[in-house]
Order: sequence, then structure tokens, then C-alpha cells
Amino acid sequence: MLVLFDQGTPIGIRQCLLEHTVRTTNEEGWSTLLNDQLLRAAQEAGFNVLLTTDTNLPFQQNLEGRDIAVVILNKNRWNLIRRVLPQIAAAVIAAKPGSWTIVEIPER
Repeated sequence: MLVLFDQGTPIGIRQCLLEHTVRTTNEEGWSTLLNDQLLRAAQEAGFNVLLTTDTNLPFQQNLEGRDIAVVILNKNRWNLIRRVLPQIAAAVIAAKPGSWTIVEIPER
């Protein structure tokens, strides 16, 4: 699976997605694109999943009918995220085109 990390997504998450190809918006030269432009560019480039910390994205963009899925982390602090890496990996694997899901990151 081809996974795109949006700005703000901790790069350390790559360690739980070793069986996937992971790129970042910065690596792709897309760090300045707005959400709609980013989704379009990612889709055209063949990405399957966008991993983001932008909890507003599904309310600002219509994801229905898109060829890309969105997995959202409700927090971006690495010390919290590293505890739920298996849940993040499972959400990426389960992601279906045109869908979005939120991975809840507990405070403790």
C-alpha cells in the first residue's frame, strides 16, 4: 500500500508500516498544497491512504467517491502516538477508498 503522511504526522509512525511504502508531503513537494489539492495530487500519484492529524478534513472535503482513504490521528504528540502504533497500522490496513477513520490517541 502507498501511504502519504501529511504535515504534522510524526515520521516515527513509519516504523509500524514497514510493509508499506510511506512518503511525506514534504518528500513529494506538496507541503504547501491545500487539502483539496493535496487529495487530488495524492490520488493522481496512486496513493492509497493519507495519514493526517487534520481532524477537520472530513468535514471540509467530500471523500465519497475518491480513490484514496484518509486515516486521522486526533493528536500529533509522539509520546502519546507511539503507544498506539498497532492501532494506527490496523487502521491503515483496513482503510477503504473514499472512507475516513479517526484513530483516538488517549492522553495517558
